Amino acid sequence: MFIPIHDRNPLTVIPWQRVTVTLMAINVAVFLWQNTLAGNAQAAVSYGFGMTPSVLWQQAMLPPEILALPEPLTLVSYAFLHGGWLHLLGNMLFLWVFGDNIEDAMGHGRFLLFYLLCAVAAGLTHALMDAGSQLPLIGASGAIAGVLGAYLLLHPRVKVLVLMFGRLPLRLPVWILLPLWLAFQFVSLSITGGADGTAWWAHIGGFLAGMLLVVPLRRRGVPLFDRGTEH
Repeated sequence: MFIPIHDRNPLTVIPWQRVTVTLMAINVAVFLWQNTLAGNAQAAVSYGFGMTPSVLWQQAMLPPEILALPEPLTLVSYAFLHGGWLHLLGNMLFLWVFGDNIEDAMGHGRFLLFYLLCAVAAGLTHALMDAGSQLPLIGASGAIAGVLGAYLLLHPRVKVLVLMFGRLPLRLPVWILLPLWLAFQFVSLSITGGADGTAWWAHIGGFLAGMLLVVPLRRRGVPLFDRGTEH
């Protein structure tokens, strides 16, 4: 729906968003490793380390020759795999633009916990809503959707420079931009029914989890809804 470019929202506590950058580096490193593998090996990694709902709920089993993590661990590992350069770059751009301010509001350790919990919540939402699926869920978008949900509660008045539909440059306030993003997930889900291969439910579940988790995980004294700030 839109490509984020920049937000005018400086850090106020941490000097540098080291967890955000480290998560980005891990995602890139894992993707580069994936691309050193042959086609069959890449598919095996997606099934062994991605989250497959029917396998998670023990309705199906992976072939024994596939090296796989225990099913509960795939609720985290899936969020570090990607299916292509556009998939990876899109997710990392969203994390770069929005992640630093959430890390600033929580601190490094709690932000990492928040990110991983959002990944789990997104994966579980997808698994619950498509329990019989035999396709592996991969990608960081569910966890990053949690970052968006937190950003909406913390900084709704901040304006973000975006390319709407990949072409039209606009600077829009978050209170308009991110609810539109969430609405787009529901509309796309209603149109496609999830048959297009996009994990819309993971995006929705991650976003709502982020809105819930930011309240207890933010630093003491960090206000919601941009109270006391000017943008």
